[in-house]
Amino acid sequence: MTGGIEAAGDAITGGLIARAVEPGAGEHHNGAGHGLCLNCGTALAGAYCHACGQPEHIHRSLGAIWHDLAHGVLHFEGKIWRTLPLLALRPGELTRRYIHGERARFVSPLALFLFSIFITFAAISILGGSVEVPQLEPEGRREISTQLSQQLDTQRKDLAAAERKRAELLAAGADTKAIDADIAERRMVVEPLEKSVKELAEGKTPIFSDLKTGWSKLDKGIAKAKANPNLVLYKIQTNAYKFSWALIPISVPFVWLMFAWHRKRRVYDHAIFVTYSLSFMSLFALLLTLLGVAGLSSKWIAIAAVFMPPLHVYKQLKGAYELGRFSALVRTFVLLVFAAVALLLFLFLLLGLGLLG
Repeated sequence: MTGGIEAAGDAITGGLIARAVEPGAGEHHNGAGHGLCLNCGTALAGAYCHACGQPEHIHRSLGAIWHDLAHGVLHFEGKIWRTLPLLALRPGELTRRYIHGERARFVSPLALFLFSIFITFAAISILGGSVEVPQLEPEGRREISTQLSQQLDTQRKDLAAAERKRAELLAAGADTKAIDADIAERRMVVEPLEKSVKELAEGKTPIFSDLKTGWSKLDKGIAKAKANPNLVLYKIQTNAYKFSWALIPISVPFVWLMFAWHRKRRVYDHAIFVTYSLSFMSLFALLLTLLGVAGLSSKWIAIAAVFMPPLHVYKQLKGAYELGRFSALVRTFVLLVFAAVALLLFLFLLLGLGLLG
C-alpha cells in the first residue's frame, strides 16, 4: 500500500513537472480581456496579460486547485489529445511539424517524456512490477545443495587425479607445464563450488562472484551487493526513473551519426526525434503492462513487443527526415543496433549508481 501511494505521488509529481516545462501558449481561453492585470497593472487586451503572461481570470476556489492538478497531471490544456494520436500513428509527421515550428499545438517532447516516464514507473510500481532475487525454499535449497555437492565431489576427484599425474611427471623429470595449466583451471572451478556449498549450508544465497576491481569504493559496493542483492536491485529500479533523462544525451549522438553528412539536420532535430521516440516506448511499455494485467495472452504481448517498436522507429524516421523506404529501412536497422548499445550504456550507468550509491 505504501509503495502504491508513493507511486501515485510520483505520477502526480511527474505530471506537474511536465506541465511546468510545457509552454502555455496556444490554448483556448474565454475572457473579455478588459480592465487591468491583477499582477502587474498592465491594461488587458485579451485573455492573458501581454506583459507578464498572467491570465485575466483568476480562480479563488478550492475546486480551482483540483482543476489545476487535473490539468497538470492529465490534460496539458487539451494539447495531449492532439499529440498522442500522432505520436502513435504518425510519429514522423509529429516530429517534423514540431521541429519546423508548430510548437503551441502539441505537447513538447520533454514535457511528454517526463510525464510518460513518471506515469509508467508509477503504474508498474502500483502493479507490483519490482524485481527481486527469489528466496530459495528449504526443499529447493536442499536440491541445489545436493547437485552442487555432487559436482564438487566430481571436480575434487578430477583435481586429485591431475595432481597425482603431476607428481608422477615430476618424479620422471618430465615437463609439467600442460598439467600445471590443467590443475589451475580445475582449482578455479573447485573454489567457487566449495564457497557456494558452504553458503547454502549457512542459509545464504550463493553468488558466484569474487570480482575485485582495485577501486575500494566499487569493491565495497560489490561486497554489499553480494550480501544484499535485493537492496542493489531496489536502488537500480529507483534510479531507473530518476535518471531516465540520461537516455536522451546517450541516444542523440547515435542518431547524429546516421545524418552526420546532412548539414541541414541539426542536433536539436535529433534530440526532438529521440525524446518523442522514448516517450512512445515508455507509454507502449505501460500499455503492454496493463494489457497483461487485463489478461491478454503473453504470446500476443511478446509479438507486439518485438514488432511494434521497430515499426514505430521506421515510421518516425521516414516521416521526420523525409526518407525513402529503403533509406528508412536501412537506418531503422542501424538505429535498433544503436538503441541496444545505448540501453546497455544506460544499464551500466544504473548498475554503477546502484553499487556506488
